[in-house]
Amino acid sequence: MVLFMVLLIFATLFGNLVTLAVVVGTKHFHTSQGYLKASLAVADLAVGIFVVPLSVYAEVYLMVAESAPEWTSYNSQSCSIIGPIFAGCTFVSITTIFLLTIERSIAVLRPLHKDSFITHKRTTILIFLSWVGSFLLAVSPMVFSSEIALEYNSCSRMCNYALGTIGEFPSQAWNILLLFPAFDFTLLGGTVVINIISLSSIRQHSKHRKTLAETEIQTTSNPTFSDIKAAKTIGTLTVAFTASFTPIAVFVVGNVLGNEWCNFSFFAFWILATNSCWNVIIYRIVHPCASSEFTVTFSKMFCIPVLSVQLIHSS
Repeated sequence: MVLFMVLLIFATLFGNLVTLAVVVGTKHFHTSQGYLKASLAVADLAVGIFVVPLSVYAEVYLMVAESAPEWTSYNSQSCSIIGPIFAGCTFVSITTIFLLTIERSIAVLRPLHKDSFITHKRTTILIFLSWVGSFLLAVSPMVFSSEIALEYNSCSRMCNYALGTIGEFPSQAWNILLLFPAFDFTLLGGTVVINIISLSSIRQHSKHRKTLAETEIQTTSNPTFSDIKAAKTIGTLTVAFTASFTPIAVFVVGNVLGNEWCNFSFFAFWILATNSCWNVIIYRIVHPCASSEFTVTFSKMFCIPVLSVQLIHSS
């Protein structure tokens, strides 16, 4: 289990650091889509830096120490920080995927108006609002209810929100805990609907593309090949995130109803955690054109300077 967590840390850090290095260091990716990808990478990177290492430390500490009386105080202090970080980054990921879907749908459905609707300033403002709103939502359970606390759960191996009163489930705590899956599935549902509309438009465009090529009709009202591929990639990201978040929603509802589901909680939370490194993999497989650009740019940024230093040193 600890080996799995450590491998997840390295996979998350490597994939998202490469994404950030390429987006920040290459002018070609200084676009609205590039900014949103960077925001998604930062959220995933935070999970690999803060959330998973705490679980590794907890598992190793509890294995080595026969008795851990001081673990309870450390547990409450660390989880009060790590818990909102994990929840906030999860909400940021969902919100960013929703914004990416809107950005790609405009590029597919209204290609002529893309540059006027999608600007760097608007994208930056939306990214800022998504981070602020996500973390406000993450800390809302402790703000609005004194019966909800954050603690390290021995089943899920993560810091989870828990009801302080055992055996009783106040209505206020119910509503606050169920707010998380309601918010997530509302955004994911809207994302799925927008993706269906975009993919339907792409299908119609594909049918007419051959006809337009044969008649040599030049038009600028159709989306570019890159926009189409990016829209399909966002659709795949939406499906992957929906699949990874659904077990968490089921667990939260079951937990509120009084079911513990210890083994299921571990798989549910860590399936969601692994989503932090799946985004890069999905871009690599589904969008090979973008991934090849990332590979070439990464090679120019890191490999060529090293080779230059080696050649100078040999000469």
